Amino acid sequence: MKTSLLPLLLLLSAAHVVLAQTATPPAHQSTTAPTRLHGVVRDATGQPLPGVNVFLKSTFDGASTDSLGRFDFRTDRAAGPAVLVVSFIGYVPQELLVTLGEGAISLPNIRLKLNPAALGDVVVTAGAFEASDAKRGTLLKPLDIVTTAGALGDVAGALNALPGTTRVGEDGKLFVRGGAASETKYYIDGLPVQTPYGGAVPNVASRGRFSPFLFKGLVFSTGGYSAEYGQALSAVVVQNSTDLAPETQSSISLMSVGGSLGRTRRWERTSVAVSADYTNLAPYYNLVPQNLGWDKAPLVLGGSLKVAHKAGEAGMLKIYSTYSRQRLALRQPDPSPAYAADGHPITLANDNAYLNATYRTPLVRGWSLNTGLALTVDDNLIRTDAQRVRDLDQSAVARVVLTNDSASTWFNLKMGLEGYAQRYRQQYQSSAEASTLALAVDEQRGSGFAESEMVLSHRLAARVGARAEYSALLHQFNAAPRLGLAYKTGEHSQLSAAWGYFYQTPTTDLLRISHALNFERAEHYSLLFERTVHDRTLRAELYQKNYRQLVTYDRANIYNPVGYQNAGSGYARGLDVLFRDRSTFKMADYWLSYGFLDTRRQYRADPVAAIPTFAARHNLSVVGKYYVARMHTQFGFTYSYGSGRRYFDPNLPGYNQATLPAYQDLSLNVSYLTHWFKQFTIVYVSASNVLNRQNIYGYTFAGTPDAAGQYRSAAVLPPAPRMLFVGVFISINKTKVDLNARPD
Repeated sequence: MKTSLLPLLLLLSAAHVVLAQTATPPAHQSTTAPTRLHGVVRDATGQPLPGVNVFLKSTFDGASTDSLGRFDFRTDRAAGPAVLVVSFIGYVPQELLVTLGEGAISLPNIRLKLNPAALGDVVVTAGAFEASDAKRGTLLKPLDIVTTAGALGDVAGALNALPGTTRVGEDGKLFVRGGAASETKYYIDGLPVQTPYGGAVPNVASRGRFSPFLFKGLVFSTGGYSAEYGQALSAVVVQNSTDLAPETQSSISLMSVGGSLGRTRRWERTSVAVSADYTNLAPYYNLVPQNLGWDKAPLVLGGSLKVAHKAGEAGMLKIYSTYSRQRLALRQPDPSPAYAADGHPITLANDNAYLNATYRTPLVRGWSLNTGLALTVDDNLIRTDAQRVRDLDQSAVARVVLTNDSASTWFNLKMGLEGYAQRYRQQYQSSAEASTLALAVDEQRGSGFAESEMVLSHRLAARVGARAEYSALLHQFNAAPRLGLAYKTGEHSQLSAAWGYFYQTPTTDLLRISHALNFERAEHYSLLFERTVHDRTLRAELYQKNYRQLVTYDRANIYNPVGYQNAGSGYARGLDVLFRDRSTFKMADYWLSYGFLDTRRQYRADPVAAIPTFAARHNLSVVGKYYVARMHTQFGFTYSYGSGRRYFDPNLPGYNQATLPAYQDLSLNVSYLTHWFKQFTIVYVSASNVLNRQNIYGYTFAGTPDAAGQYRSAAVLPPAPRMLFVGVFISINKTKVDLNARPD
């Protein structure tokens, strides 16, 4: 729940990043001091080359050269030999042997040879928002996520400030370009995440399970994405976790809703990080009036363990595990006569465990290997009145990927295999005396992909790939070709296009009723123009999605498997625009995003094609951040607007024919950086909906009409008109911090 799973590591994690950029480690940790690498890259004639990728092989440590060909970055890799890669499309790449741990490394005159058949600085990026330090022209970093007002440190909350998304306040998940939340998939280190959100009850928002600072960055692709990723009709969020921790440290968080403790230990080739988290909203709810009747305020206990180990000269083994225990009970507004006075009671008990283990290493002749395994156990128990529903979902996914980036100066090759197994069991009782109805899903799915980025001419590049899958449960194959093109229109701009087929197995709540279904399918078309000059980025993208084989069923008899068919279809088309500026105003960063969406679909219980209840025609976000150095404080705001979404009113003729009021929210936050007891400290305050707008997320209608033939209704509202959060985050063992440095 968004209000129950608040940012336990929100600014604590932010402190880690600020410190990693500005702090001087204590003397006893000198063995882990970062190595600085700097230099200049030129062409054969001696002219500086901007935009060259310079990085340590098999890591994310690196930088891009500036307009004068200069690069400068630091690495926390252990001392010893390493390979520095200097790569630029259109030139022959170089690999230089360097020795880390012996002081700064200066390379003032690196020369790249031109490849006459190759391309200038063009990257295939149709439909993708890059947010990794390893990518050029990044738009979001982890610190952007936790400092975006209103996001409350949640990845989905921050991404909802980008074009192509619709804020669905009663759900809290990502809804992209007219697609349902289940059509967007999360990946961690290349492995799909089965349960990316915490437990939730109807009409109360959920929240992502993972802190954004577990990751170096993310790629949010709203369409036309790589063949490496499947089982997503609309979008993917790809997150790459950090490697070795920079140094040993401890942390304490004291918040208005709980607290957390963390300890990180760094050795030469290994780091271990543990954390324990506690959230209890009862004290807060006792002080702030609520729209919901809480019998048990949300209570969350959790913890995590992360181990990273450098294997050999360039291999990296990473293991990340987490566990959370969530409990709550509330009474939701219900217009039915039996619940009109006290509300409809509902309780939730959720236990979730997740393990992610990956290993990557270079091989021979330019090949590299990346393997991984992820395990998930999610135990969810919901009680409402006398009804009891327990879902136990267990899954495992493994993959192996081979990549060759040096097979040729005009193309690369990536190919991989993935295996997935799921065991799902549901037990339902209508009352304590009733017999138990058992439903099950057992799925085994295999998939493979191959993809290559190729240089076609001096200004044109292409990405060609295909993905194939087989579902043992459905007894069905699918094959999904995908194509991307990029054309360099100028020194700072390019035009990109993408097309492809995207398949997804019906969700578990559908498969538990009927196995006689097929893959759902979407076809994507997109055309993107992007221009980046002096830290100012403009993106404008047109897109079209055509849906086929969507699952439909009879609303009046949802447990009849005969009524389940792949008879649904639909479309989504629109325009997404983003402008971000980080250079016009000193110490300021802001972006404006707008999305126009035209969509209709017949899906699930829809009797006819209609505008989905989770789609808004117009979505606007304005995000601003300003750091005042003399006050050691960053101020931020987010204004969000969404035109009214459709909903079904049984008192009116037609379907999804009524419209909600427009959604509006102004959120503010303040981060103050200081020292308490000689330890680096952040004091953080945030407030959502500061203008106290009455946002309505929908209506719940009674199951039967009253004496006048009307169906009574109750509005679905946020749990509280606004959310106020206060936290103090202390990072122990930090003694020197440049408080005047902008924390980004």
